Amino acid sequence: MMPSRPFVLLSVATSVDGHIDDASPERLLLSNAEDFDRVDQVRAESDAILIGGNTLRSDNPRLLVNSEKRRADRIAAGKTEYPLKVTISASGDLSRDLKFWHFGDQKVVYTTDAAAPKLRDTLDGLADVVSTGSTVDFGALLDDLATRSVERLMVEGGGQIHTQFLSQGLVDEIHLAIAPLLVGDAAAPRFLHPADYPGGSGRRMKLLGSEQLGDVVVLRYAPKTEAS
Repeated sequence: MMPSRPFVLLSVATSVDGHIDDASPERLLLSNAEDFDRVDQVRAESDAILIGGNTLRSDNPRLLVNSEKRRADRIAAGKTEYPLKVTISASGDLSRDLKFWHFGDQKVVYTTDAAAPKLRDTLDGLADVVSTGSTVDFGALLDDLATRSVERLMVEGGGQIHTQFLSQGLVDEIHLAIAPLLVGDAAAPRFLHPADYPGGSGRRMKLLGSEQLGDVVVLRYAPKTEAS
């Protein structure tokens, strides 16, 4: 019997007008220190953290749990020091020099049949490469993570990844941190892209809670459950 798919938590910080960055070469910091610490806690509580290939190339993140105490608590609980790090690349255009591969514990990249040979050659010894067929199949991705004992998956973006998970009805919870900023640039990346979302524009998600962290507000939604 196949193990159950992971609980999928989508985490994002946006401006008031729905952007996750501006169009400048420098990364726009939307969160504040309190919210960054909250995200670090959510990472520490997750079995795996996923980020898309486009974000990996543009931001070059390490994607780690920064708190030494939280890492120690993970080890004391019988877990690895860091969650499994996951990325997606349909093209296979991921450099071996990205920080993602050289920090933390295990890594896995999901890709297509066409791109898998290139990635296996590029990332030899750095990550597992898993093909899900002619396209990246997000359901198959979750099924594979389940076989790796991943019960809780944190998805950190970017916009294309968020859109795919939400439009396919695969997200159990959203953490939406809203920063008091207005980007106002049509070229800036957005939280979500146009898509056919389950239930259409009339379907209301259930609000699970809200929290103010300095000048940032964090909203928690259950997208699979309609508000009563």
